[in-house]
Formats: sequence, C-alpha cells, structure tokens
Amino acid sequence: MSDPRPDIAIGHVRLDVSNVADSTAFFVKLGIRTIVEQDDFSVLELRGGTHLVLRNWEAPESSPVGFDIMVDDIDAAYAKVKGYGMEVSDIRRGRIHDNFEVQTPDHRALTINSSHAGDRAV
Repeated sequence: MSDPRPDIAIGHVRLDVSNVADSTAFFVKLGIRTIVEQDDFSVLELRGGTHLVLRNWEAPESSPVGFDIMVDDIDAAYAKVKGYGMEVSDIRRGRIHDNFEVQTPDHRALTINSSHAGDRAV
C-alpha cells in the first residue's frame, strides 16, 4: 500500500515570543501538543509532526505571525477560541478558505484557516 501523503513536510517553524510560558499555554489551548518546555524556549507539535519552536525574543509588536493554522472545522475552532475569551475577529467566508484571526499573547494576529485538503491524507 503506498503512502498517499506528500513526499515532504515542514519540520520546524520558529516563532519569537516575549513570554514562552504564556505563548505555550495559548497554543496548547488551540490544540497543539507540548513536547518540551523550558524557561527560554518550548517545542510544540502540530498534526503531521511539524514542530513549532517558541523562544524568548523581542518580537515586533503588532506584526502578524508568519504562518497560519489550518483546522478541519472552522466553526468548531471559532467556538472553542471564543469560549476561552480570546480576542478574535469574525469569521470571514472566502472562496477557498474560511478564516478568522486570534490575537496571540504578544498581540500579533494569528490566522486560523479552514482546511482545503478534503479527504486527502496530510
């Protein structure tokens, strides 16, 4: 049986944050799993094995996060984030993706997109 997934994947994405503990808690609430957490960095795991590396660093305030998160059910994700009392935009319904933005602990916009993968393995 051949593997239907693409041949390559993103291994690691780094995000500079002002407070690793606060940012780790934020991403865990979104559904990302903690692998390692130290005072000055943490490694979180997304579906598919991609690691998000958070490290203490002065990130430019108000700049958007340089990646987005994709979910299977945008409405369920929106309800979950709203339920945590996070600062969140309305859902924008698009031609390819529906999405919304949530503010990180550093006041940076993180986009949450609906999946476009359908029934394909990712």
